[in-house]
Amino acid sequence: MTMLKSLVAAGLVAVAASFAGTADAQAVGSGSMPGSKTDNLADAAMTEGEVRKIDKENLKITLKHGDIKNLDMPAMTMVFKVKDAALLDKVQVGGAVRFVAEKAAGALVVTAIEAVR
Repeated sequence: MTMLKSLVAAGLVAVAASFAGTADAQAVGSGSMPGSKTDNLADAAMTEGEVRKIDKENLKITLKHGDIKNLDMPAMTMVFKVKDAALLDKVQVGGAVRFVAEKAAGALVVTAIEAVR
């Protein structure tokens, strides 16, 4: 019975090591560190748009945007809440932007935004 336990334990260690190796290879192959601001997953969720209005007092931004794939939303102009007031300081009315919008507490919220230069 002890030999069987040793073989099972060795097999589990080998499987765990192979999964860890795969995760490391994916992180290296992505060209960025997981969780970094340039993470490819964040880039994939970004949508292009144009700032139409900024309402700092109410933490809102009006964006004319393309399709928001992660929300399955077609292109349109609409008002979003912003996660953090500092996001509004990064952009200006009339400027082209890339942004991430998510559903949070029943509202559509911009969680990241950057000016396109």
